Amino acid sequence: MTAIAVLLTFVSGAVDVASFTRLGNVFASVMTGNIVLFGLSLARGSVSLAGHTAMAFAGYVIGVAIGTRVAWFHTERSGPDSGSGWPPHVTLVLLIELTLLSGFAAGWELTGSRPGGAAQLAILAAAASAMGLQSAAVQHMGISEVSTTYLTGTLTGLVGAIASPGKKSRPGLRRPGVLFGLIAGALLAGLLVAHAPAVVPALPLAALVTAIVLGSGRVRDRD
Repeated sequence: MTAIAVLLTFVSGAVDVASFTRLGNVFASVMTGNIVLFGLSLARGSVSLAGHTAMAFAGYVIGVAIGTRVAWFHTERSGPDSGSGWPPHVTLVLLIELTLLSGFAAGWELTGSRPGGAAQLAILAAAASAMGLQSAAVQHMGISEVSTTYLTGTLTGLVGAIASPGKKSRPGLRRPGVLFGLIAGALLAGLLVAHAPAVVPALPLAALVTAIVLGSGRVRDRD
């Protein structure tokens, strides 16, 4: 599960760099940052920035809502999860995310890695919805220590565990792992945006497919 969490955070880092550098200077997953940017847009009177932050926010909310409804429907039909750490519906939610990221990749390539206008907003909406789906999926994976899209709480928990006395507060590998995954995704995406922008969408797609395969393997092992 730690490896899966790191892979999903890698996805977030790569997608956020792509969205910030080529999709209107906003984030696909960091809604706190987007809310701040929306306030800045109002102060500056920037219609473009306000529109992009609103689109990212709406896309993320829709993604979380869809992921939550999928989980609710699964629970209604099958009953509460057994605590295996990877309910089958998580795979479905991540497959929907994969579909949206594939659309993001297609739009990215069709616009020559420099989308603009309505295409830019549509691609941003797809990316933000994918990140919302991922956030909803992680809530049902049995990972209580970390998120894969908003990591301020993870960082707070890591520093708190390190600073607290006693062996019981050892931070383990998951929290620093996801922070490293975020940096790695952002670093590689940033390098590709500068030198090979057409390849950027391959990063989150490859990491997400790997996470889905690993998670599906956990379901097979349980069965």
